[in-house]
Amino acid sequence: MSKARLEAFSDGVIAIIITIMVLELHAPEHSTWAALIRLWPVFLSYVLSFVFLGVYWNNHHHLLQAIKHVDGRVLWANMHLLFWLSLIPFGTAWMGQNRFDPQPVALYGVILLLAAVAYFILTKALLALHGQGSVLAKALGKDFKGKISPAIYLVAIVLSFVHPWMACSLYVLVTIMWLVPDRRIEKTLVS
Repeated sequence: MSKARLEAFSDGVIAIIITIMVLELHAPEHSTWAALIRLWPVFLSYVLSFVFLGVYWNNHHHLLQAIKHVDGRVLWANMHLLFWLSLIPFGTAWMGQNRFDPQPVALYGVILLLAAVAYFILTKALLALHGQGSVLAKALGKDFKGKISPAIYLVAIVLSFVHPWMACSLYVLVTIMWLVPDRRIEKTLVS
């Protein structure tokens, strides 16, 4: 099967997810700077999630550039990833509206963790389809970032009940790790 429909569908879903998130940003009831400043937790959670989704979109794009085709297993693995990403607006809203309280921060981390696991499963499905000698396999190598990210999320989830801001710092750390699209794929595709 061609990968074109998978790419187009995934791009559309991620665009809709971002649209849903921005629609959750409501203007303050009053026209004062103080009223606007009170919305900082909502805006901060939106920025974190926007960057997080941008990272997924970028890396998903690079991942799919390294493959030639997909099969049913890959389609379902991709749907699994999109399911967890689709929960980001809910986690974002709950965390922002509750000013980064422990339970919303923990749930946000669970969503991030399950999205990371789903991305890992997607890469494994693609590797199974294309083989260990494929461009993708060469590009991913040992996939250190793909393996360490869920571990950091697990630590952050536990930490969120004690120090929610430290947990958020770990979420940001993982996002920064993935911020630059996977250069291994770029380098492999160019050579």
